[in-house]
Amino acid sequence: MCNEFCIYFVFQSTFMSDNISHLDSLKDIKNIMEKSSRFITLSGKSGIAAGIIGLASAFIAQTIISKYYNNYNQRGFWAVTDFKDLELKLFLLGLLTLGLAFAAGLYFTWQKAKQDGIAMWNASSKRLVVNLCLPLLTGGIFIVGMLANNEWLFIGPACLIFYGLSLINGSKYTYDDIRYLGLLEILLGSINLFYIGYGLYFWAIGFGVLHIVYGAIMWNKYDRHSDAPPTN
Repeated sequence: MCNEFCIYFVFQSTFMSDNISHLDSLKDIKNIMEKSSRFITLSGKSGIAAGIIGLASAFIAQTIISKYYNNYNQRGFWAVTDFKDLELKLFLLGLLTLGLAFAAGLYFTWQKAKQDGIAMWNASSKRLVVNLCLPLLTGGIFIVGMLANNEWLFIGPACLIFYGLSLINGSKYTYDDIRYLGLLEILLGSINLFYIGYGLYFWAIGFGVLHIVYGAIMWNKYDRHSDAPPTN
């Protein structure tokens, strides 16, 4: 009886050990497949940096706009040259904001990829860039068309909505969390359609606050342990 019990115990232990080993192997395979199909070196710091840049840009834009409205109140009219100058300044500010946010995102992503020992430019990052750019380019053309026809009212909502679509389209090639940020951007842009006069505030929330919150969540979820100094 004792021999049978021992044989049974050894068999069960071996069977359970094999199962655990197989499960570990499956997890390793899953992790390898995920790393090869998804770009997982996005840094939460890039989201925080983009949010700070977005808030600073919104503050500068508000200052520029206030100056022109003050001129209107003092003179009782708004010259065409004033409005053209305002358009140019806001357009250049938008380009500068985009460039700085892109540069910050690129730097922190490169830093994380280097830390993780992963090539930043690979097949998954290429797919991510392509899928992000398609809605962005479409939205950019749409917005330029509105600018060409002096239609400013819906530029803010269009920026938020097309940006949200871009994030959702690219989310299948990186962290799923990006999809939720995209949904929030679309929701915010849709609400902005009914509150046109508050476009700059929606812009600040969408490109500033949401990015900071998203970046902090991403950093806490994916980056915090890798950023922590090694313990002795």
